[in-house]
Amino acid sequence: MEEDLSRALNSVSLEPKDSKMDTFGLYVVTWNVGTAEPPEDVNSLLQLSSPKKPDSPKKPDLYVIGLQEVKAAPLKFVTDLAFEDSWSQLFMSTLAPLGYIKVSSIRMQGLLLLFFSKLEHVPFIRDIQVTYTRTGLYGYWGNKGGVSIRLSLYGHMLCFLNCHLTAHMNYASQRVDEFEYILDAQTFDTKNAPHILDHKVVFWFGDLNFRIEDHGMLFVRNCLTSQRFSLLWPKDQLTMMKQKEAILQKFEEGPLDFQPTYKFDLHSDNYDTSGKKRKPAWCDRILWRVMPKSSSPEDTQEDNEDEPEKQLEGEDDDEFPLKMTQEYYTSKMEYGVSDHKPVIGIFHLELRKMYETPLVQVCAEGEWSADFDALITYRLLQSFPSSAWDWIGLYKVGFKSISDYITYTWVKDDQVSFNDELFQVYVNKDEIPVCGGECVLCYYSSNLHCIVGISQPFRVQGSRVAVEEGLVSENINGLDETVAS
Repeated sequence: MEEDLSRALNSVSLEPKDSKMDTFGLYVVTWNVGTAEPPEDVNSLLQLSSPKKPDSPKKPDLYVIGLQEVKAAPLKFVTDLAFEDSWSQLFMSTLAPLGYIKVSSIRMQGLLLLFFSKLEHVPFIRDIQVTYTRTGLYGYWGNKGGVSIRLSLYGHMLCFLNCHLTAHMNYASQRVDEFEYILDAQTFDTKNAPHILDHKVVFWFGDLNFRIEDHGMLFVRNCLTSQRFSLLWPKDQLTMMKQKEAILQKFEEGPLDFQPTYKFDLHSDNYDTSGKKRKPAWCDRILWRVMPKSSSPEDTQEDNEDEPEKQLEGEDDDEFPLKMTQEYYTSKMEYGVSDHKPVIGIFHLELRKMYETPLVQVCAEGEWSADFDALITYRLLQSFPSSAWDWIGLYKVGFKSISDYITYTWVKDDQVSFNDELFQVYVNKDEIPVCGGECVLCYYSSNLHCIVGISQPFRVQGSRVAVEEGLVSENINGLDETVAS
């Protein structure tokens, strides 16, 4: 784990690269968790349990996790708003030691969407916005609907939409209507991509609740036993609706070469044996859409007000430098806390980076310890709308999210001009941990709602004064122990 963290931190580079296409691994999870508490671990779900080997596959650059039916009892929901819910905590605790941080999340009652990134990409993930749409009980209750996160990844606009649509066999058309309503209702405060379908790439996933029509239970069970899943595809409602609904034809999906993920007895691989005996169905799906190259330049051009940096010199937006392929699409049958099995999709996103320099260079100067005030210097590498509300946070190596800072300091007021001047701010010694440890500094832009600069890792020394006064032992490594645990 220490190697993963070191590699992630040291890969945050200020050096410009060429304009070749870069490939990003994108790992998408959807799971209706049925109000259950999380399992003991999610290593298998995230494919983290295989031992390290020289030829082992590269870890994904991004994890996108959409959950439905997270327990939303009123008291628990209020508690989760004040603190991270148990599912978010588990995913953060699992991914943080591997060099990932939670960049953004949104919760609407039982719907939860989490976006994680390797630390090296965080300064290049910008223009983050989230929104939600209720469809349950005529739009007044959030047990059904959609939550979304949109962002710019190296200048390319992506949107992730996690939905939970109406249940039961007879409501296929209503599910399509709900999806169209969500697409129309969700808007973002930006000129270049105000609606979901304005983004270059859209992922649509969740418990979409489409069922298998016509076939009786015996035929369905025989197909599943013999693993002849393709015999069921023509009667899958989503497949059928795609043939006549233009909005669905915009989205692609990999083959359903895995068992239907609903409905199971708890802690079992047995389909529903209750009195209702629900017919198995592929309720849990992951679809995607890449904006067609024929779209107008206004739809694809990045707006300078939202993306403060220019494209790489020689970049022609007409080339539409973005491709996506799906590598893997399957269910994870070993999880039994819910009556749904989780579904994962692994993708390769190939794009040409429109910028490779962070907006801010931030450095920890000199020796750091709780015995004296510490100095931070920062330099604006690109023009952007900085603010008196921008701040620089001190984080331990292996931090979980933007809010997981040790302390922070405000930057100077209204630094909006682009020049070579070096700015400096101080951190009060009383705010520096006496135990020391490996840390980084992150510059957070309040206008862009994201981290725009990360320092190289550095060591905070243990306080000599605290040792001399007997407040702590001479062997000081408290922060490192916290990370290791």
